[in-house]
Parts: sequence; structure tokens; C-alpha cells
Amino acid sequence: MQIKNTDPDSAERTALGAAFLAAAMALPMAAPAHAESPPERGFVGMKYLDYLDSQPGDNRIQVRAKAVTVIAPVYSDWSISGTFTSDAISGASPAYQSSGLGAMHDERHALDASATRYFPNGTLTLGANVSSESDYLSRGLSLQMTSANESKNTTWSAGIGLNSDEINPSNGIVKNESKHITDLLLGVTQVLTVNDIVQLNVGMSWGTGYFSDPYKFADDRPRTRDHSTLMVRWNHHMEASQGTLRSSYRYYTDSWSITAHTLGLEYVQPLMNGWSVTPLMRVYSQGAASFYVASDDSSYPFAPSSTSNYSEDQRVSAFGAHTYGLKVAKRIDQDWTADVKLEQYEQRAEWRLSGSGTPGMLPFSARSLQLGISRQF
Repeated sequence: MQIKNTDPDSAERTALGAAFLAAAMALPMAAPAHAESPPERGFVGMKYLDYLDSQPGDNRIQVRAKAVTVIAPVYSDWSISGTFTSDAISGASPAYQSSGLGAMHDERHALDASATRYFPNGTLTLGANVSSESDYLSRGLSLQMTSANESKNTTWSAGIGLNSDEINPSNGIVKNESKHITDLLLGVTQVLTVNDIVQLNVGMSWGTGYFSDPYKFADDRPRTRDHSTLMVRWNHHMEASQGTLRSSYRYYTDSWSITAHTLGLEYVQPLMNGWSVTPLMRVYSQGAASFYVASDDSSYPFAPSSTSNYSEDQRVSAFGAHTYGLKVAKRIDQDWTADVKLEQYEQRAEWRLSGSGTPGMLPFSARSLQLGISRQF
């Protein structure tokens, strides 16, 4: 089963995006960031994810994933980190738009590792990742640098990533296909006041190779995909409640004519005896790809003769989506922390923020439950 995400926000929705969510679920376990100095203590965390998505009358994809993250200081100016993820994916994937379900099962194993060198006013991080499943092998390298001014109020960052994928679907539609992606990220983080910090990131990506979904009928996508993103974050600490409001906005555009907007809000509220609660919400909206073709469930899917590229995949259609969630965490003692996080995702064509969504698209829902425990050492 091909699980690489093929649209801007598939990590928080869609069956294929569920596996990407499983890979990313370990990220919140990371210890507090140390921009200019290595962590004083080591960190180990474990996460378990249970994910299920559905459409009316059909439970589609279930993902059960386990992840372990380790961060450790090395000598006085270095730290190393690694995350191992293993997930089992089962259920049924839509052959086109929202029908034609076919049974599937697969397992994926992924490893991400990095080493960071700390300097008086910056860092240098080298990372590597590999992800393997029965029909998909992905490998990548990354390099990231940060540099702060003398007051440490402004930090500039730059990063580059190279990824190479090998694709051999079990149905034999294609053999020995590949995909190559280069990512570039530039950013700045600015401390505004003792209670406010903002961040601006600009990302660019250039991809060539096989982007089609071999498990869907009538799916022939361009062999290039370039995209750009603009991300703005603002964190505001509230003195009265000792809580923190985290807000973000993300704009996405690509060479397939997809444009997308994501607005995120979450509020972290500390409570007594080491407890904290974090309600969250996200609002997402996207336009359709230039080659998207609405399927007709009353007839067998076919390849349109009027265009060289086409797809009936719901993920490249026009729609809007809402995500609501709640995280509860407990600091057990000086070393141990536990947390549970529940999210519900709902997707509707009519929720697109501007213009109209894809007519006739069935509603899509997804529920994810995360359990985590971590220890500093």
C-alpha cells in the first residue's frame, strides 16, 4: 500500500494520510527546545496511536502505531535523537472518490535520526530517515542551521531536505517507479515581549517522478509537483491564567493548481498537581487540482479523453475540513509525564471557505486517539 501523502494536509485526514500521521505522532514528545545549548538531560518517550476513518456506512482505514523517541546530550556541544515508528494499517481504501472499496493490510517501519552541534549563537543539525513497507521504500537526508543575534531575541533558520522513494505496488500497475523531492525551508523567530513570540517560515519543494496512486482507477497525475508554503505562528502567554495560546496560519499552493489554507488554535492551561489541558481546533480549506475529475458512481470509472492527466481521488478535490481535539497531560514527578490526546476530523465539500466544493462528495470522518508517556534522565 502506498502511504506517502499526496496533498497538502493529508496528514490530518484521509486513509493514506493516516500512516503519515502515525509517522509524525512522536514529534510532540520531544523535550523542550534548546535553541543554542544542548539539553541538560536525556529524554525517552513512547506513543501509541489508534486511528480510524470512515464514510457513511463504511469504516475504511484503521492504523495502530507505536513510536519511541530518544534524545540524549553527547559531550558538551552535541546531542543525538532518534524516533522509531511501527504501524499496522488495515481496512478498505476507496478505489475512486468514495466508493469501490477494496480490502488491504500492510505494515510500515520507519526510523528518523539526527545529530546536532551547538555553537554560541546557533546550531547545525544533520538528519536521516528511512521508511519501509511492502511496496514503498523512502529514504532521505536533511541539513538544518540556526543563527541567533547577540540578544537571542531573533533566530534565523534554514534547512534543506532530499528524499528518494521507490514504488512497487502489489497490483503490478507499475514496476520500479521512483520519486525524488527536494525541500527548502527558510524561517525567522522573533521574541516580541516577555509574553509573545512569533515565527515566519517559507517552504519550497520540487518533485519529479511517480505521483499517481496505483491503487485507484482513472488516476494519472503529472510527473512533476512543485509547491510553496507560508507558515505564521504566534504564541501568547497569559499572565492571569498562566495559560498559553498557540495560533498558526498556513498557506499552500502548488503546480497542480491546488491552493489551501489552514488555521490552527490551541490553548495550553496548566492546572493544579501537575495537570494540564489543551483544547485545539483546526480549520482547513482547499481548491481542486486542475486535473481533478468528479466521478460518476453510476458508471465504471474511465479515463477522460480530453486531458492527459486526470484523477478521481477525493484528496485532490475541493473541500473544507474541521478538526477538534483535547489533550490532557499529567506530570507525575520530576522525571515522568503521561498524556492522552483525542481528535475528531470532519470533512465536507460545502465547508470550503471560498467558492464551492466538489458536488456529490460524501462526508469523511476520522478519529485518532494518542496515549503517551515520557521520562527525562
